[in-house]
Amino acid sequence: MTADTTEHRPPRHAAGPPGTGPPPPERDWVRGLRRHGYRARADRGVRDRLVPPYPPPAGRLGRYFGLGPTATLLLSRWAGWIGPLLVGLFAGALRFVNLGSPHAVVFDETYYAKDAWALLQRGHEISWPDDANERILSGDIPLGDTASYVVHPPVGKWVIALGEWAFGMEPFGWRFMTALLGALSVVMVCRIGRRLFRSTALGCLAGVLLALDGLHFVMSRTALLDLVLMFWVLAAFGALLVDRDRTRARFVTALEAAQPAGGADGVLRPVREVGERLTLGLRPWRLAAGLLLGLACATKWSGLYALAAFGILIVLWDAAARRTAGARRPYRAMLRRDAVPAFVSTVPVAAVTYLASWAGWFATAGGYYRQWGAENGSTGNGAVDALRSWWHYHREAYSFHVGLTDSHAYDSNPWSWLVSSRPVSFHYQSIQVGQGDCEAEEGCAREVLALGTPVLWWAACLALVYVAYRWLLRRDWRAGAVLCGVACGYLPWFLYQERTIFYFYSVVLVPFLCLAVAMALGAVLGPPGCSERRRAAGIVATGVFVLAVAWNFVYFYPLYTGIEIPMDAWRARMWLDTWV
Repeated sequence: MTADTTEHRPPRHAAGPPGTGPPPPERDWVRGLRRHGYRARADRGVRDRLVPPYPPPAGRLGRYFGLGPTATLLLSRWAGWIGPLLVGLFAGALRFVNLGSPHAVVFDETYYAKDAWALLQRGHEISWPDDANERILSGDIPLGDTASYVVHPPVGKWVIALGEWAFGMEPFGWRFMTALLGALSVVMVCRIGRRLFRSTALGCLAGVLLALDGLHFVMSRTALLDLVLMFWVLAAFGALLVDRDRTRARFVTALEAAQPAGGADGVLRPVREVGERLTLGLRPWRLAAGLLLGLACATKWSGLYALAAFGILIVLWDAAARRTAGARRPYRAMLRRDAVPAFVSTVPVAAVTYLASWAGWFATAGGYYRQWGAENGSTGNGAVDALRSWWHYHREAYSFHVGLTDSHAYDSNPWSWLVSSRPVSFHYQSIQVGQGDCEAEEGCAREVLALGTPVLWWAACLALVYVAYRWLLRRDWRAGAVLCGVACGYLPWFLYQERTIFYFYSVVLVPFLCLAVAMALGAVLGPPGCSERRRAAGIVATGVFVLAVAWNFVYFYPLYTGIEIPMDAWRARMWLDTWV
């Protein structure tokens, strides 16, 4: 297992007659890159810097299994998909086994499972009687008509409703879609990691870590909105990565057209006119990212932070691409050529997507505040009154969110999230000896605890330090991309120190933590060309760490799934006093 963890740097100079040095334009280009902190290397040209190549397939795996040349070639070509799909199947098997257990309304499922069913049946959320949970679990669904005031947009609930539509209003049904999205997100992390690190092995390693994370696992088996939000944010990040690669490939094509022979020495050189004037036109993957970010915002408003952070990220990527292609003033060229298209393909697309997500509320007359515009200074225009009602709804919901300061037994400060000091108990049941299958004298316990796999999360704290070093001191764009994903899911919560917030909100940043750990493990594995002894030591260290994460996940598995265990075994798993 190998990985290229070195950043891709430009050449020290282009090849030419001995003693002549690079021509003046290229000298300016190299000098400009050095001003931005990039170091030169003689074996990295413009092409490799714009579009770093994937390592050629070695075919070792096929030869190991005794496959013929044709089968070995096919396996090598499709390894980039076979590996992620196998990891995804593993994650899916974990998440779907006994998905309907516990047969209970777990934590905030009491809101979102019922709201999802109401959207299916009424087009808007409704109020439920106090005994609704017990009646639903017994098969009697007390569906009313009175509108209910809710403070989250509808997309996440519509996603949950798809499972209820397919499998009914029962625990397996309302958890089905989050389990499916959880498994798919593991596949996405594998592919994103492969594209980031140019290594299928490191990409699949990041996916395995995500599959074995306890918080992601529990959230994948619970009908809450945060896992759905995480899925849209991660998918948007992946779409922007694809757009980045394809856009840079267009710069390479333009540079090749500007110097067909690549110069007398065959080296592709930067061209100022290409870097500053190339118009990139339609970028469908960026439009897809705008759509996905709109769905994120339409799941929870915290998706707005991802929209803002990724918006900054893409314009920085565009400026970097133009600088590498030869632009002397890359930020000016980016502002002229890319800034407006970048804005149009993300913010307006996300806004339209968000508005469209309220179609059920607009289409029905009984939604909460639906008639507020008509009842408070009606304009006589139904569409305008509906929009006024919708805007009033949002003002009231915003006031609720910023004013939510009630204490809760499991609320926590974001300072404590990365070390998992205050997990959230979604479901707890104390069982006396002789009751059911409990034979322990001290009794038994069943709990579903939203807790990240401790070994993984504590290692991620160290990995973030390494990734920050790579970004700040080594100018590694991959580290910056991972940190951007962590920041947009984590830092905004520090603005709401007085608000009631919970540790499980951090599930949005878990995929990026796994990518950070995978990047750090890539350094442990060693750079290309290192000695066999160094490589073997790196493989052993990485293997030990992955086994430790797997053991830790298995150890806490009863607390992730609500399996009945003796009370002494439950206490042994309370590693910190704050977990109780």
